[in-house]
Amino acid sequence: MARDTLTGSRIRERRIMAGMKQAELARKASISASYLNLIEHNRRRIGGKLLLDIAQILDVEPAILTEGAEATLIAGLREAAAHARDSGAEIERIDEFAGRFPGWADLLAESHRRIGALERMVETLSDRLTHDPHLAEALHEMLSTVTAIKSSAAILAEPGEIPPDWQRRFHRNIHEDSARLAETSRMLVGYLDAAEDASAETAAPQEEVDAILASAGYRFAALESGTADPAALARALGAEASGTAREMLSAVLGRYAEDARRVPMPALQEALAETGPEPFVIAERLGTDAAQIMRRLAALPAEVAPPMGLAICDGAGALTYRKPLPDFALPRFGAGCPLWPLYHALTRPMMPLSAPLAQPGRERGRFVAHAVAVPRGPLVPGAPPLFEAHMLIVPAAPGAAESLPVGVTCRICPRERCAGRREPSIIAR
Repeated sequence: MARDTLTGSRIRERRIMAGMKQAELARKASISASYLNLIEHNRRRIGGKLLLDIAQILDVEPAILTEGAEATLIAGLREAAAHARDSGAEIERIDEFAGRFPGWADLLAESHRRIGALERMVETLSDRLTHDPHLAEALHEMLSTVTAIKSSAAILAEPGEIPPDWQRRFHRNIHEDSARLAETSRMLVGYLDAAEDASAETAAPQEEVDAILASAGYRFAALESGTADPAALARALGAEASGTAREMLSAVLGRYAEDARRVPMPALQEALAETGPEPFVIAERLGTDAAQIMRRLAALPAEVAPPMGLAICDGAGALTYRKPLPDFALPRFGAGCPLWPLYHALTRPMMPLSAPLAQPGRERGRFVAHAVAVPRGPLVPGAPPLFEAHMLIVPAAPGAAESLPVGVTCRICPRERCAGRREPSIIAR
């Protein structure tokens, strides 16, 4: 049902909210109750002076009755319906549902948003619990302290006399261990709170680099124009970061500057306009390697092309660069899903790979992933090359082919039967 034919449903809901009977509203509007009943069931159109009179009686703006306040609500309902594809929801009646039952519709849309937020929180916290060495060390310290307190308390609770000197010693141990446990707990809470804020101090150098890149939008205009020195820019951006993080950031920005010099943005945009986001075709057109084109496409401004994600890993599979997309998550620590073309590329160096992907869980949309593994550094005679894999993540066009279901990382992937699973998931299917 079209939204502009739901005026009657909105009048009915507003009348009920105002605690007014149908006959009372009809009397005040100088129309018959039967005619108002037809209006409220969307069998008669309404406009002009009658609409203005009813809006005044119900103490609402006329636009609320004609246009509705549920545009955002309907978008949320459509998102919820798209997420649960097999639910049998009547998509064609979403407008009518939102118009007649705005309270229930808002509750459903808000529940869907909350579920999505909770899923994202589970992903982040699970990833941190699984891979963060600093968190593991803090938890180990807490468990050791708790065990020491329990042992001292158990000795004091045993029957029999304990010499006063030993009693004082055990009491002192419990006091000191309790103080250490409280301090460790306080620092752990502060560490977790800081992890939720990208601008706060992070513990691992890679996290610091990721936070700096994210705050800059993964694009550096000064390096594009060649007016900044990468090392100086790294010192400025990482003024409050650790020395290790600044060194890592300097290497990232140095590569960015070299990419910008070899593949200027105007040339990239011209090729993109003719070929679309096809890194292998653009690489051949511009006479450079596909990995460099992937890095340049990921640095495109938002006004030129839709955002593209980028993941880079070394030969061990550890992610060394992450540019996630809102609907395609990348793990903060460790390796990602073994089904990603990123890792397949390491087994077939120099071979271009492309595959349609979709992550499970909440509705993330569909993507096309382009991947290639290239040597990192110069080739040395007699020494095996060190390969580095790149994966560019591009939103798929409508009507794309069926996508391969992949995960973020095994710990939070609901796919039960997967040949690449490393560990059980904490999320039920």
